[in-house]
Amino acid sequence: MRELERDLPTDAARHDATLPPLAVIGAGRVGSSIAAAAQRAGADTRLAGREHALDACQDAEAALLCVPDAAIGAAARAIAPAVPPLRFVGHVSGASGLEAVAAAGAPGSFSLHPLQTVPDAGADFTGAPCAIAGSDAEALELARALAELVGMRPFEVPEEHRAAYHAAASIASNFLVALEESAAALLESIGVDEARELLSPLVLRSAANWSERGAAALTGPIARGDEATVARHLESLHARAPELVPLYTALAERARAIAHEAKR
Repeated sequence: MRELERDLPTDAARHDATLPPLAVIGAGRVGSSIAAAAQRAGADTRLAGREHALDACQDAEAALLCVPDAAIGAAARAIAPAVPPLRFVGHVSGASGLEAVAAAGAPGSFSLHPLQTVPDAGADFTGAPCAIAGSDAEALELARALAELVGMRPFEVPEEHRAAYHAAASIASNFLVALEESAAALLESIGVDEARELLSPLVLRSAANWSERGAAALTGPIARGDEATVARHLESLHARAPELVPLYTALAERARAIAHEAKR
């Protein structure tokens, strides 16, 4: 939808600094996408799976660990013998701090977390926000340069608030999918076919309205104070989908608070 399109940076707006030789460790969706984007932008980049991590880092000055959070420490230890020439080690975790790569023993550490979903190895990061951090000014500039090189829009997140930042991202993305799947399942339970196709225009329009108007985009029975309709919703859910009652109740309370604040 037009309303959901991002403001995309032009090539001229991208970072023009020369990146040091980079090793991207982890050939999954994120690692493959970042490595491909960096290579297209002209960066000296090598992509390797974890089993070849040390080899990939032998001639690199920076390494970006694109592995699951629980594997960051082990990956950092595996490439420690490459320090030097390796000078910077970073990760792409949203919730982990810079201490996650401390085992590598590199002089500088950084993190770079694309604030978007990465459904496959060919993801396009152009225009996506990107949370960055660095152990010092040089490491932070490296994170910023890499983010901008592949077309992302970097912003800093304080180390002590990483978990809160990632919780916000999970609510906005992961929980949205869970919520819409719940709505689709409810429709299907009453015999409505193609529930996702039917609900998609409503979901996309609501997301566009929120992007443009924030809390003022809230509509529906709670926004207009129609508690009788809310009660009928709950009565129906108790009878047909009781597992959704706690979810509906919690979100209704939050919607009431948002509606109240919007009217102040």
